[in-house]
Amino acid sequence: MKKLLIVLTVILLASCGTTQKTIISAKKTLKGEWSLDKITYDRDGIFEVNLYNDASAECFTGSTWKFIPNNNTGTYQVNQSTCVSTGARNFRFTIPKPEADGDFSFLFKPINEKKKSTNNNQGYRMSLKHLDEATMTWAMTVSLEGKPFVITMNFNKI
Repeated sequence: MKKLLIVLTVILLASCGTTQKTIISAKKTLKGEWSLDKITYDRDGIFEVNLYNDASAECFTGSTWKFIPNNNTGTYQVNQSTCVSTGARNFRFTIPKPEADGDFSFLFKPINEKKKSTNNNQGYRMSLKHLDEATMTWAMTVSLEGKPFVITMNFNKI
């Protein structure tokens, strides 16, 4: 019985180490500049989507994002000249341990230039659907008319 407990403990610690290595690897892959090239929805229609209490999805399309993993911060730049609010914004991010089903999340929190929270300390959780050296996909589920509504954001490394 004692040997079984020791074996289970070793397996548990090894799996935690693997998860941490996966997160570190993901942050290294994330490092650099990305372009948010496409935003899609899980159903057809025309929707007025405001992302992160900041700007419309149309304004975010073509935005550039820079991730700095060593301090979990970054910036994104809204580039659309037709949008009211353009320019750079700061954020803090993290990739927490995966959910029970093994899916990873991406946590995003707007901050100001002095690294203080904005939007009443509000943050956002997206599902990190895909990440490799060239592409990344986030999916954010919100509620629309009382039903789940999935917003998918596709990035390409610059």
